[in-house]
Amino acid sequence: MNDRISRYIGLATFILSLTLLGTVGWRLYGFLSRYADTPFGSGGEVSISIPRGATFTRIARMLHEAGVVENPLYFRMFAMFGSGIPVVKAGQYTFSRPASPVEVLRVLRAGPKIHLVRVTVPEGKNILEVSQILAGAGLGDRSDFLSLMRDKDLAAELGVKGPSLEGYLFPETYKFRRGSSPKEILSYMVKMHHRVWARLIKEHPRGWRWLQTTVGFGHHEAVIMASLVEKETGVPKERGLIAGVFYNRLLRPDFKPKLLQTDPTIIYGCTVPLVKSRACRKFHGRIRRIHLVDRDNPYSTYTHEGLPPGPICSPGRAALLAAIKPTPSDYLYFVAKTPGGEHYFSRTREEHERAVDRYIRKKR
Repeated sequence: MNDRISRYIGLATFILSLTLLGTVGWRLYGFLSRYADTPFGSGGEVSISIPRGATFTRIARMLHEAGVVENPLYFRMFAMFGSGIPVVKAGQYTFSRPASPVEVLRVLRAGPKIHLVRVTVPEGKNILEVSQILAGAGLGDRSDFLSLMRDKDLAAELGVKGPSLEGYLFPETYKFRRGSSPKEILSYMVKMHHRVWARLIKEHPRGWRWLQTTVGFGHHEAVIMASLVEKETGVPKERGLIAGVFYNRLLRPDFKPKLLQTDPTIIYGCTVPLVKSRACRKFHGRIRRIHLVDRDNPYSTYTHEGLPPGPICSPGRAALLAAIKPTPSDYLYFVAKTPGGEHYFSRTREEHERAVDRYIRKKR
């Protein structure tokens, strides 16, 4: 008798539990059904950046703080009892408020929208200028870019021989994903330089062999030479001739001392390095005699023979090609006919002085 009563009580308890669960489940289903399509929030669009590795609990809390969902717990329950909690990729998400939980989940499941930032880095810019261009495009803080450009460890990691990324931030029009880190952006630019360089030496093997065997230059020295060419002329047909003059000065035994005497190297040494000479601290945009005779400026090609210690800008493909394949000539000098314009090329010092008189001294 007692066993029968116990069975009845157990059955009644089971039925009651099922009834309660069914009632709770039905009410929960009704609540979640109404909740799913109930819009929340106001104020138009809002963007949220979801970091890597964020849990759905944290994401629900971020949505609540941004005014996208009303209750983070309800939102998690809805996701869990609906089609399951989604795997949310890191990135930037934009929500139009008011939005229902169904609409919010749809945006999360679709993944982040890729917002591309277009930025053009012209040829002949140094690291101070490139950092400003990238920051001006909204890709990051200028000081962060500049710090990484001067990071010796990053330079070594990216296969750059020098102590900074100067010369290797290839000039190009880029489209970077918004939210990319400064390191990702700079790494891509350096890799672009390496790709262009690899194609050049493959297309011009004789020029590359000449540069290595006759001149004794490697990749880094070629980049330095190309940076000088880039800063000296914006006239495409002159790049090879300018490079040829520099190589003539370096290689001809009768040309001594082997001074390249190019003004942009003085300007670079007086503006970009963190440590500057006493004369450079008096530089205000115009080269004076104290700068021409300044031996404490390591970049000055007026007081130091051969190449400067590093590139003075980022050269483009044409300047790199000129460094590999200069135009043969017996010119040793050149002077600009007009600021930023074409040059007059001379074979002798006397001819060069006459050209300087004609194009510079008389105009002054």
